[in-house]
Amino acid sequence: MNAALIIIDVQEGFDDPRWGRRNNPDAEREIAGLLACWRARGGPVIHVKHNSRGTKSPLHTANPGNAIKSIVAPLPQEPVLEKTVNSAFIGTDLEARLRSANVREVVIVGLTTPHCVSTTARMAANLGFEARVVSDATAAYEWRGHDGALIAPEDVHYHALAALHGEFATIVSAADVMAELERAA
Repeated sequence: MNAALIIIDVQEGFDDPRWGRRNNPDAEREIAGLLACWRARGGPVIHVKHNSRGTKSPLHTANPGNAIKSIVAPLPQEPVLEKTVNSAFIGTDLEARLRSANVREVVIVGLTTPHCVSTTARMAANLGFEARVVSDATAAYEWRGHDGALIAPEDVHYHALAALHGEFATIVSAADVMAELERAA
């Protein structure tokens, strides 16, 4: 398999209410289903965890929210890369791992769509990898615009995916990816 599944920041801290309203409450379930299918096919899986530098952040290493959610818990042989910025390629050996495994394509899932998912997808494309972002295995939170207007998480998610599609990544569904895996088996 020339593709790797990259699971970004599926951490307990993203359940903290301070993030606001989120779209796609089933994202973790979709990620878990895709992960099970991916593992059954023997494909490489890489988990990424965000270690916030802010001590009050739910994602700081001293806080319980830093833990990866049990629904997508890594197996002992699956690497967990730790980052402190949006891109999973910065401060980690992700690129070297992918190149040494002859991976040409990355399938990206996780949290959050406009931040770490998007930044990782953009950088993957810039480094020459074919990137696919799984729309129903990603999610976003509501935002305040530069003018103070509240932007619904569904809109944030949609626009983040739209900005990626065709330029940096192909946007697909979990069902599409699982169907591909079944056909390739």
